Amino acid sequence: MADTTAETKKQDRAAAKLAKQIGAFARQHGGAEGQLAHIGQAGTRIVLVGTDGGWGDLVAPSYAVAERAAEKAGLTLHEEFDGDFAARVKTGPYEWTRMAGIQLGGTANPAA
Repeated sequence: MADTTAETKKQDRAAAKLAKQIGAFARQHGGAEGQLAHIGQAGTRIVLVGTDGGWGDLVAPSYAVAERAAEKAGLTLHEEFDGDFAARVKTGPYEWTRMAGIQLGGTANPAA
């Protein structure tokens, strides 16, 4: 039983740390909304989109921890990263050269 309690405490600490990071992101970007995505054994990705279009992500060790962190931070979650939600993301030169540039035969990623 002690192992379960220790594991629960560990998950609570992870959720609290992630909630703090989500809160910091939201403050920096005038608010934020998010979406949770399973990434296999690595855990769950918390995708954050700020009111200003800034974006980022965090990785939680499990879906349950990600949900707990989002709840603690007061983060509004979307079921999917659909067109309307994705359209809020503002990308810059870095993203274009890194993601689209490589796929289109562009440079790997000059100092953008």
